[in-house]
Amino acid sequence: MVVQPHVAQPIAAQGERPKKFSGNGFKRWHQKMLFYLTTLNLARFLSEEVPVVSEGKTDTQKRAAMDAWGHEDFLCRNYILNGLSDTLYNVYSSATTARALWESWEKKYKTEDAGLKKFIVGKFLDFKMVDSKTVMN
Repeated sequence: MVVQPHVAQPIAAQGERPKKFSGNGFKRWHQKMLFYLTTLNLARFLSEEVPVVSEGKTDTQKRAAMDAWGHEDFLCRNYILNGLSDTLYNVYSSATTARALWESWEKKYKTEDAGLKKFIVGKFLDFKMVDSKTVMN
């Protein structure tokens, strides 16, 4: 009897594709898109470096692996892009890899989210009680 190593097979997406992201609710959309890409077995392309094949090498296996990686990265990048509103699609469609696209999103929207939280906390800390205003009617 031949024992084959356990290899994760792609799972058909059982969940729905996340609704299109228009600029609001990034954290929720981000998690839903990550889950969706995980069910498609494409989430690894959000963190992997682009494999490099040296010019002098003509090893067909390495070239085939590079082509397969490029195809799957293309799929991942376009699943993300298709999850964007048309205006955001036009802005981010020039990203070359899924990882570059994902990192640009995290950088932009997590920074904005942190800035918003600082603003809200700042307003809370700046709150002052004034004797001339009633608290209860």
